[in-house]
Amino acid sequence: MNHKNITRTITLMLCIFCNMLFQAKVTLPNLVSDGMVLQRNQKLNIWGKADANEKVDVKFLNKNYKTTADQNGNWKILLPEQKAGGPYTMTINEITLKDILIGDVWLASGQSNMELPMRRLTQLYSNEIKNANNKNIRFFTVPQKYNFKSPQTELDGGKWEATNSQTILNFSGVAYFFAKDVSEKNKVPVGIIHASLGGSPIQAWMDENSLKKYPEYLDEAKKWQNDELIKSTESSEQALSKSWYTELDQSDIGLNQHWEKFDLNDSDWKTMKIPGSWEDTEGSFEGSVWFRKEIILTKNQAGKAAFLNLGRIKDADVTYINGTKVGNVTYEYPPRWYDVPAGILKEGKNVIAVRISNGSGKGQFIADKPYYLEIDGQKIDLKSEWKYKIGVKMGKMAPGTTFIRWKPTGLYNAMINPLINYNIKGAIWYQGESNTGKPKEYSDLLTTMIADWRNKFNNKEMPFITVQLANFMEAKAQPVESNWAELRDQQRKVSLQVPNAGLAVIIDVGEWNDIHPLNKKTVGDRLALQAMKLAYGKNIVADGPVYQSMKINGNKIVLSFKTGTDDFAPVVELKGFAIKNAGGNWSWAKAKIEGKTITVWNDSVTNPVAVRYDWADNPDGNLKNKTGLPASPFTTE
Repeated sequence: MNHKNITRTITLMLCIFCNMLFQAKVTLPNLVSDGMVLQRNQKLNIWGKADANEKVDVKFLNKNYKTTADQNGNWKILLPEQKAGGPYTMTINEITLKDILIGDVWLASGQSNMELPMRRLTQLYSNEIKNANNKNIRFFTVPQKYNFKSPQTELDGGKWEATNSQTILNFSGVAYFFAKDVSEKNKVPVGIIHASLGGSPIQAWMDENSLKKYPEYLDEAKKWQNDELIKSTESSEQALSKSWYTELDQSDIGLNQHWEKFDLNDSDWKTMKIPGSWEDTEGSFEGSVWFRKEIILTKNQAGKAAFLNLGRIKDADVTYINGTKVGNVTYEYPPRWYDVPAGILKEGKNVIAVRISNGSGKGQFIADKPYYLEIDGQKIDLKSEWKYKIGVKMGKMAPGTTFIRWKPTGLYNAMINPLINYNIKGAIWYQGESNTGKPKEYSDLLTTMIADWRNKFNNKEMPFITVQLANFMEAKAQPVESNWAELRDQQRKVSLQVPNAGLAVIIDVGEWNDIHPLNKKTVGDRLALQAMKLAYGKNIVADGPVYQSMKINGNKIVLSFKTGTDDFAPVVELKGFAIKNAGGNWSWAKAKIEGKTITVWNDSVTNPVAVRYDWADNPDGNLKNKTGLPASPFTTE
């Protein structure tokens, strides 16, 4: 063999050897990474991938743990229970993981009220955000994906992040305040694995086996296993939507004539008071409408940075000041909070212009929201007369969306199943708004899901705490049926019937005009209170008055409550009670605290058969215990 062939052979062998080394590398799931929080006082799973039969060596806290990958390259090592502490380092073959804490890990899941990030809460919690610097609170945000074909074992991304003034902006507000409270009370690190998606119904978070009793959901999940159907549906809907909005923009004379301009002559425009709906005078239509408001500023106010709060608008808006765009929101729910850069405002006349496009439903500036321009802490009220003009009336509604990502099993497969090897303390759950259309099945679905999650995480007693739906929508003058009340009652039943399940009641923190109430700190704190009792064994009162039984006494009904929750807060007049007569009709009722019981009656109802409390979309009940915790809505039926 000549010198050239020897060199070639050695080079080839080196390449093969290097390739073998590369292939033999251990890989880890995204959850097992720098900055992770491991669950204290539980045997810990550490797992990953490697070549078949590859040896894996884990070094942690001065001890070695060894295993061998199976024929499929999967490996898992079980570490012994550890006490809270850190930061620590872990070595897995050639990989070094740094800044590991040991504390408590909670799964936070649900729909938009759990998803709602701290950046959407800046007006309430600006100091909390500005001063955030807590390495003991860490978040892992699960990528929002779906998969209808099979449960995934790996996530498509995600990383552990410690809390600071930047990272906190993307953290779930509810989960952050929960974690902060639990960490402070227990003096341990808290890790949140956050897996939620706005608009999602509970069946999206359940696996195929859990939905066996619901063939319509399984059929729907099976339908969306077809990639071509997903692709064609999404493509068709995107094309229809693009076509509608292109037509809207091309037909909108306001866009063509630049109605956002500072010096536009708007003397012939109509006027209306904000907040309100232009459809009250113009009739219902889909399309666009422009609004303009002139304000006068002093020399001292001119040129300064400012903050514009336009409450909430149905539906999308683009907002300008003096012809310069200052912000836009593409759908109805987010608040219109716009920072106005320095240099835009000027002395004398200034013009705020808003173009609103609405594809369906009643277009409006939402009532009971703040509308103002703030300069140097001084607020200029914008709840006043504005000029407006219609840009275009469309001949049809904007095309709808199928929202494939909400279909049954998809979110479980892609966002929950990849987590089940990771040890957790418990789960907090804020969901239900999307199931109010069929509320009576909810307790069965939730009970089944809890049992399945506990089984998957190999923790039969895993604490599971649900946030009950808040008050929402307009109050009703008379007692009526309510799907929201029914779903709240289904949630209440689960907390009473499922062992180690808790309920955070927030019937007093909602907003009638906003499905996303901003007071997320109270929600997180009440979840933490439940956790302290359920998960940490603290002898505390974590519930408001919990209804237990009723007794008919002539024309009155006497209600008894769970011992320990029946220390009622005194009140001049109890509200929120309704009573049912023998004919099945409900009437508002009087109620009176009598020691540990509450007596309910209506003088015109001689043969009462049942009582309801706070049974409405947006009830006004005021029954609380002396710690200030509200009673859950309930029915005695």
